[in-house]
Amino acid sequence: MAQKTKVKRKEGDLTLEQLQGRLDVLDQRLDDLDSMVTAIAERVMRRPISIVLTCPNCGKTIDIALVGNEKMLR
Repeated sequence: MAQKTKVKRKEGDLTLEQLQGRLDVLDQRLDDLDSMVTAIAERVMRRPISIVLTCPNCGKTIDIALVGNEKMLR
């Protein structure tokens, strides 16, 4: 009679169902992040933004102005 061999899994191993669940959660989080970045970009396109930086070496100030007048397409 052939002996039945059982596959022993380590506690750290994931099943396919667990891996699929984690991938689904990651996909949902990436979609949420994409929505937030898109909303911020649309706000930037509606009104001007000014960024003022100071060089740590020479102390000179750098002024960066972002101006957009068109709404982004989705």
